[in-house]
Amino acid sequence: MARQREFDEEKALDAAMHVFWEKGFEATSLSDLTSRMGIQRPSIYAAFGDKKGLFEAALRKYTSSHAAYVRANLQTNSSVKEAFRAFFEHMVEKEYENSPSWGCFCINSMVELSPHDEKFEILTREHQMYLSVIFQETIERGLRSGELDAGINAKGLAQTLVVSLIGLTVIMKSRPERSFVDNSVKGTLSLLG
Repeated sequence: MARQREFDEEKALDAAMHVFWEKGFEATSLSDLTSRMGIQRPSIYAAFGDKKGLFEAALRKYTSSHAAYVRANLQTNSSVKEAFRAFFEHMVEKEYENSPSWGCFCINSMVELSPHDEKFEILTREHQMYLSVIFQETIERGLRSGELDAGINAKGLAQTLVVSLIGLTVIMKSRPERSFVDNSVKGTLSLLG
């Protein structure tokens, strides 16, 4: 009979996700993880395999919850333009409030691991594509309602907005002047017409 886990796996995974998000994969030690997760190394190995397996589980948890968050935020407003404006402005505001800025866990992983690890290249690309689908669905809603110009290429614009979001998230880590970021967001949103 399998031994029952003596810890809450979801809470432990949340704790691991925050450590990895804060420090990155390479800079996070097993001691950092056991300390924050409140479990010992054998429990990590039994539940997740190894550090990379734990990181993958944490990244998958993050991308799933992040995609749900993005979808929910873009559906809160009947105006597509207003929904995107509120989404981008909230993201920027949140990054300026956090010190230091952790950025997006998925994008951080893309920058740190994707060039060297095919598995994480695929995982982060999947999240980009999923965000693109969410953005495209939102744009198509605006096309159906007549809010957006019928000549807009929904897929192309959605992908452009994802690239803009990724770029903004990365640049926010260097704390650029607020006017620089605000002008960038305004220019991005102008693509909606």
